[in-house]
Amino acid sequence: QVQLVESGGGLVQAGGSLRLSCAGSGFSFSYYVMRWYRQDAGKERELVATISETGRSANYADSVSGRFTISRDNTKNTAYLQMNNLKPEDTAVYYCRARFGVNRDYWGQGTQVTVSS
Repeated sequence: QVQLVESGGGLVQAGGSLRLSCAGSGFSFSYYVMRWYRQDAGKERELVATISETGRSANYADSVSGRFTISRDNTKNTAYLQMNNLKPEDTAVYYCRARFGVNRDYWGQGTQVTVSS
C-alpha cells in the first residue's frame, strides 16, 4: 500500500524555523521526483519546492527562495523541507507529492504550519 506521511508542522513565531518530513512507503521512493506544496484557506494550492530523484537539483518558488531548503534521503525514503525565517504568509497546510511518469502520482495528507506575528 502506497503511503506518504508528512510530519513536523506546528505553531511557530515569525522568524522561527520548522522542518517538515515526508516519509514514503509502498513504492520505489528513489525513482520519484518529490515536491512540496502548500494551500491556505481560500487560496489555490501553490508549488513550493521540487527535488530531483537523486537530490542533485532543486527548485523553489520565489516566495520561499533563500528561506526554505528541500532535501531527501533515499536510504530513509524521506523528503524534507527546512523552513527558516518563517513569515505569517507561510501559514498553510503543507503537502508532499511523489511523482514518477504520468500515472504514478501520490500525495500525502498534509501537515498544518501556522506562523504567528
